[in-house]
Amino acid sequence: MTTPFPFTAVVGQDDLRLALLLNAVSPSVGGVLVRGEKGTAKSTAVRALTSLLPEVAVVPGCRFSCDPLSPDPACPDGPHEGGGGGASRPARMVELPVGASEDRLVGALDIERALAEGVKAFEPGLLAAAHRGILYVDEVNLLHDHLVDLLLDAAAMGASYVEREGVSVRHAARFLLVGTMNPEEGELRPQLLDRFGLTVEVAASREPDERVEVVRRRLAYDDDPAAFAARWADEEAAVRQRIVAARELLPSVRLGDGALRQIAATCAAFEVDGMRADIVMARTATALAAWAGRTDVLAEDVRQAALLALPHRRRRNPFDAPGLDEDKLDETLEEFSDSSRDDDPDPDGDGSGPGGPGGGGQPEPDEGPAGDGAGARPEEGEGAPAPGGGGEQSPVRAAEPFRTKVLSVPGIGEGAAGRRSRARTEHGRTTGAHRPRGALTKLHLAATVQAAAPHQRARGRSGRGLVVRRDDLRQAAREGREGNLVLFVVDASGSMAARQRMSAVKGAVLSLLLDAYQRRDKVGLVTFRGSAADVALPPTSSVDAAAARLESLPTGGRTPLAAGLLKAHDVLRVERLRDPARRALVVVVTDGRATGGPEPVALASRAARLFAAEGVASVVVDCESGPVRLGLAGRLAGELGGSAVTLDELRADSIAGLVKDEQRRAA
Repeated sequence: MTTPFPFTAVVGQDDLRLALLLNAVSPSVGGVLVRGEKGTAKSTAVRALTSLLPEVAVVPGCRFSCDPLSPDPACPDGPHEGGGGGASRPARMVELPVGASEDRLVGALDIERALAEGVKAFEPGLLAAAHRGILYVDEVNLLHDHLVDLLLDAAAMGASYVEREGVSVRHAARFLLVGTMNPEEGELRPQLLDRFGLTVEVAASREPDERVEVVRRRLAYDDDPAAFAARWADEEAAVRQRIVAARELLPSVRLGDGALRQIAATCAAFEVDGMRADIVMARTATALAAWAGRTDVLAEDVRQAALLALPHRRRRNPFDAPGLDEDKLDETLEEFSDSSRDDDPDPDGDGSGPGGPGGGGQPEPDEGPAGDGAGARPEEGEGAPAPGGGGEQSPVRAAEPFRTKVLSVPGIGEGAAGRRSRARTEHGRTTGAHRPRGALTKLHLAATVQAAAPHQRARGRSGRGLVVRRDDLRQAAREGREGNLVLFVVDASGSMAARQRMSAVKGAVLSLLLDAYQRRDKVGLVTFRGSAADVALPPTSSVDAAAARLESLPTGGRTPLAAGLLKAHDVLRVERLRDPARRALVVVVTDGRATGGPEPVALASRAARLFAAEGVASVVVDCESGPVRLGLAGRLAGELGGSAVTLDELRADSIAGLVKDEQRRAA
């Protein structure tokens, strides 16, 4: 067995360690979501926590970890007699792989025995193994939607239900949910986000001395894990004893009316939805007091609880960074403090407020992406309207985004689960049946009975059960929705540099990015200007990253349209190798001009026909403006085998709806 990295040997990351320890003291806090860049000890700290948790008393032989003092009366391995001493085992951390199947998560029934013998032969899944322990999901933001739904159900009810063709099994599933994620790879659904009690943002230290210590400890651990762990054994034992003491003190901690009013006022001030935030803050503040060895909850506990429990619950737009305005938090706590009058001995709290650079009651940042304010002056001119372009223009702010209609790729795919285009999936409405290829996951009962019925006499059926063989089983064919790759190819040349026009273009693309966020698509961004094209953002699930790259996009120079299309074609070729099942939609945002280099128009035409030959769904957003229009974007759309829409039409009806209509007619 591998020796885990000691929890107390983790350098820095104070908020992360505190959040994990609070859940160890009070599992009712509800788990932790750890957000941060790669290489910041997220997984290391979570895995190290397990060795600090007290042992768990279980009923001997129970696969579902029933408590001997109060066993689950509906346990599939029961009934158990209550009041027994039971046996003890170390606390368990179960890891849920991102690509796990539904059966691996909730367990599986033996369908053949269930049909033929009426026996509930059940093989427990990861939810059963995690009961009364930790369920850890690394890269939780990449978890498939159907697994997220199952986690939400289990977390809400404290139990897992497995129902398969009339056969039902239920078992307790109360666990501490811990997830780690890199926000650059995509965000979480709000429903799952709210199920995490606390959230922590982590980042690598910029202090050279601290970074040196991280490297020194990691190298020492890699050289001899057992010896390294032994050097930290005393610190680990001290923290373990402190957790036990805090657990024993927890029932004695008093949460007064004053602290409750501060909690309620804070949640109201930050406009969080529902009442879960209030409850989590109360439990967290109580756990903080117990961890500090106190029996009263203080204002400092409420403040720390807010910083851990509210950032992921406050209302914000999808592209807004999470976090709290600490000045506003301090003002709210002060207003509802029992000692808020002039005799308050510590009007600034415990000294841990913002109070640093940038404080002093500054308003919250604007909800739009940061910029230099240039986008607020559309009257500054049309930039460089000539085809040859001009010098580089500073980035402009995107116009206000708008809601789009559903954009979908024609036909039926087999890509990753999502909410956009039609696809054959493991979930959705049943459309037919076929022989299973590999393990049976979704039984089509009627087709199975129909296949087995003609052979009952030959198989010597005599009792009530149906004699079912492996060859009789039929897999249900289902149709649901998939996520697609939406690849934006944006013209950033001088002919696009007019501020009003580029602001509208960015607003349109931002609207589609919002739609992609909601429908769980991957997005990519290719830009072209001057003499070349660049992959501003490789295909990713993080629409936040795409929005940031879009906002900082400069313009100017010639229009290498062929280079942009060829770069996009190359991106799609590589992405097909990585994810062959995911279908793509290419959105080209341009006025259709092609300048620079020999035969730029002919080269662009040949590049466009590559997409048409491969059947790639595409749409051209025509950004040409002025009283005289050349129709170059429409000609490009024809060569791509797609459709074109002007910016005016985009504002009126939205690109998504027009693309869908055009593709429906083409199909």
